[in-house]
Amino acid sequence: MSVPPPPDLDALSLDELKKLVVQLLIEVTALREENQQLGAENARLKDLPKKPKLTPGGMDKATEPDKRARTKEAPRQRRKRQSGRRTPPVTTERTLVIEVPSGSRRRGFENYTVQDLLLAPQVIRFRRERWVTPDGQEITAPLPPEVSGHFGPGIVRYVLMQHVQGQVTVERLRAQLKSLGVRISEGQIITILTANKDAFHAEKDAILEAGLASAAWVTVDDTAARHAGRDEYTTHIGNDRFAWFATRPSKSRLNFLDLLRAGDPVYVINTAALAYLIEHGVPESIVAALLAAGSRSFDDDAAWRVHLDSFGLGAGQRRRVTEAAMVGAIVARGLLTDTVIVSDDAGQFDVFQHALCWIHAERHLRRIVCVTDEQHRLVDVQRQLVWWFYADLKLYKDDPTAIRRTALRARFDRIFGRITGFTELDDTVSRLHANKNELLLVLDRPNIPLHTNGSENDVRSFVTKRKVSGETRSAAGKQARDTFLSLLKTCSKLAISFWDYLGARLKIPDADRVPWLPDLIRQNVPA
Repeated sequence: MSVPPPPDLDALSLDELKKLVVQLLIEVTALREENQQLGAENARLKDLPKKPKLTPGGMDKATEPDKRARTKEAPRQRRKRQSGRRTPPVTTERTLVIEVPSGSRRRGFENYTVQDLLLAPQVIRFRRERWVTPDGQEITAPLPPEVSGHFGPGIVRYVLMQHVQGQVTVERLRAQLKSLGVRISEGQIITILTANKDAFHAEKDAILEAGLASAAWVTVDDTAARHAGRDEYTTHIGNDRFAWFATRPSKSRLNFLDLLRAGDPVYVINTAALAYLIEHGVPESIVAALLAAGSRSFDDDAAWRVHLDSFGLGAGQRRRVTEAAMVGAIVARGLLTDTVIVSDDAGQFDVFQHALCWIHAERHLRRIVCVTDEQHRLVDVQRQLVWWFYADLKLYKDDPTAIRRTALRARFDRIFGRITGFTELDDTVSRLHANKNELLLVLDRPNIPLHTNGSENDVRSFVTKRKVSGETRSAAGKQARDTFLSLLKTCSKLAISFWDYLGARLKIPDADRVPWLPDLIRQNVPA
């Protein structure tokens, strides 16, 4: 690679020399950061000892009183919150009597409540009556509906609860059960976690359809996942009433639209699909050919591929037309008809009505590399203006008016139209201004959130499980992980105990009834 000759420093003016120095300082700072990242990655690959985390020396005591005050205040706040909780319903009542002197007067009873937990193995032998009919057929009494194997619903419930909600590994689960007196292997625990879960999978898929059909908004996010030694991606879709996860090898827009179809393999060419093609600049000749082709609905991937082959399209055009057909199928099912998708500006999520997360938008400013005090000051001022504007947007959501809406639009132009002379800052601000419609959609739809914190909080549970359990190996294990995490988070949002949910679905006798979760999602639509 040829190296460009250095400039003639003697021929440069003082301003040009200063500009060159600033440019070189920026490059040096960027190279130092890249070098640190490469060094950390190299240490990770070589499994070198990590850099120790040293506690502060305690020289600066200015913030210590506030920190101690917060530490002492936290337990008080917790006790205050918990003080209003009522004791669970009494399941057993025992009367305690004492011997009293003659002539004493009874004054009733004093209640004292104790909460306890019984964990003990129970081995049940079912003696199934057998008969032989006059025609020679053998009849055996059926097992109870809650029994589906040699481990009863109580063990299945405990294993699912501990592994999904408690993040307990299979090895530790086996150790727990063994110490309780249950004879079980790790393979049998894996079978309990993954096999014969079709009813749970069906409810999980119905959750997404119910959520997309009734949601005013959803937030979306994705994170890396490992499956069978390969890199994959887990996508989250949800709001304050449901959460849904799916892990796929790709995180493209085509994959995201396929997820939004909620399990329906149909492709549809309709008005929504044609509008998508026109919006994305597909040539009119292709649009006209699709209109003249006859059939507008295709039942599965095979039928759709046969239809596409008749047009002789290139790879890029095939992908765009397929995206449009998925959009048409989603709209035809009545999903996302008036739903806003709030994302972190990842390109695959930019479909239908789209809004951007303000927290992620501000991070672009935070990542700017500054080398002079003046550059630091300019970035700090810009960030402060953004946070003031963000605070006023939150106030607007509580009391939206036409006058405040107009004023906020004008103020947005002033904040993101500033020219400071710091090139990197000006470029970043200009890019944010180009996203004005998506950042200010909240002015027209004040019910949508300003951020994707809900998705990030939900995804955090997946990340924790990934750190604890590593990767999945089988397709059934990957599907079970996505399904039960979706069910767990949805139960939490609907204020349902996951323990009660598992008891109801596993048909445990005397367990509390829990309605079908998709029905609860529809019933809890905000007015």
